Amino acid sequence: MDRPIADLASIIRQNAAFIPGLKAEIGRVIVGQHHMVDRAIIALLTGGHLLLEGVPGLAKTLLCNTLARVVDCQFQRIQFTPDLLPADLIGSLAYRQDAGEFYVKKGPIFANLILADEINRAPAKVQSALLEAMEERQVTIGETTYSLPSPFFVIATQNPIDQEGTYALPEAQVDRFMMKIVVSYPSLDEEKQILERMTQKQRPLASIMTSATKLITASQHVESVYIDDRVRSYIVNLVYATRQPEQFGLPQLKGCVVRGASPRATLSLARAAKARAFMETRAFVTPDDVQELAIDVLQHRISMSYEAEADNILPVDIIGAILGHLEVP
Repeated sequence: MDRPIADLASIIRQNAAFIPGLKAEIGRVIVGQHHMVDRAIIALLTGGHLLLEGVPGLAKTLLCNTLARVVDCQFQRIQFTPDLLPADLIGSLAYRQDAGEFYVKKGPIFANLILADEINRAPAKVQSALLEAMEERQVTIGETTYSLPSPFFVIATQNPIDQEGTYALPEAQVDRFMMKIVVSYPSLDEEKQILERMTQKQRPLASIMTSATKLITASQHVESVYIDDRVRSYIVNLVYATRQPEQFGLPQLKGCVVRGASPRATLSLARAAKARAFMETRAFVTPDDVQELAIDVLQHRISMSYEAEADNILPVDIIGAILGHLEVP
């Protein structure tokens, strides 16, 4: 470690002090969905991207709007449709007739927080343009490369029930999302609160709680959260077991998985665990952090065999079996 754990803990407590207020302010607008909100904040703190899967009306778009407001970031919503072109996303060269020259017309991708609404409705070229920007944090228009603003954060949504006229995301490119969250229906009490809150004459509106600059500073402190070597090994073993389960005493899973999680999953799980520790004002990562985030980080990175799908075995089942079997440090 670069500094004593006590000093690091004090620094993290100071820099994570805004997190409870941030969550409370989001809670003024969004009822429930604590899991989705927590994961969105983790992604914000780590510079990761989020894939939300759920039926319409579960506050996915509202979350993006509220997040952008509370952290005072520029927000752009892009509705993905079958006729969308890459230029509609990243921008293009346009001709100015009065000056007789071309100029760059930047697209909506040049914002801090991007909502890619129903990403699976756009064709592969548009999906690839977005996913390349997510990975490289830059786009090329004409012969010039432009850096995207910092922070840069993408939330993509997809509807799991309506598959007509949709294009499945390429499996290799889904890996660029740090986490995939399956958004569930609210509880009965939560739905009553939604009805009461959203039928008022004046709907709640979140206030600015922090700034993009402070968010970048917090992200730097997230990186300083300590991970013990035993926890590092636990993360690596967990991810590696999705590829070679028989090596970890789970031979029954070998025929279920076609492709396991990539090394990018290892990095994402470690970064997400650091962010969770930071949010709880801890200077170190625990195995509980890893276990809590494993499904969200890994489920979209595991490809199941036809036999497993026929038996209704899901990636979450594989992850649960591995978590239940691996020795916890």
